[in-house]
Amino acid sequence: MTADDARAPSFSTLGDLVAFLRARSIILVGMPGAGKSSVGRRLAKRLGLSFVDADEEIERAAGMSIPEIFAKCGEKVFRAGEKRVVIRLLQSGPMVLATGGGAFMDAETRAACSAYGITVWLRADLSTLLRRVKKRTGDRPLLADGDPEQKLIRLLAERGPLYALADVVVDSRDVMHETVVEEVIEAVGRHLNARPRGRS
Repeated sequence: MTADDARAPSFSTLGDLVAFLRARSIILVGMPGAGKSSVGRRLAKRLGLSFVDADEEIERAAGMSIPEIFAKCGEKVFRAGEKRVVIRLLQSGPMVLATGGGAFMDAETRAACSAYGITVWLRADLSTLLRRVKKRTGDRPLLADGDPEQKLIRLLAERGPLYALADVVVDSRDVMHETVVEEVIEAVGRHLNARPRGRS
């Protein structure tokens, strides 16, 4: 067996992989700027699944933007709403779901992710995250005020150990999005191959 053979899923087609997922979703977790939405849209297209951005669904449910929710209601109310929306979405899978950066910090949300999907941590280093988030801090309430670098350092320290609980980890870096998509497919395939075939 070659190194490439060892990396590749043992599913003969992407359809086989999706069939083995059954009703389970692929859930992308990670820091703001990790590329969850960009990678998620392309991943969903490759797998023939729907793509859902949890933040967009939260805004639709609330009738206001996330910065507005933070400003008017506070983070605690936002997180409660976020949990309800993510769990509702997961119960209607399968899909590729991009979660907000803080969603996976909630224990109930993590339990729902485990019950209804395969979690993928899109891991990116500080310099990559900083370069990306500087382009759009206005719609990221936790990064909007103060020094984004210091805030990212703090968030990485707080969130990293919980992101590491995801089923698989794929490094998000400055390569073509399609490269990361293929690596996610390979990683999910390996994870599914390691599961007993009787499990859904």
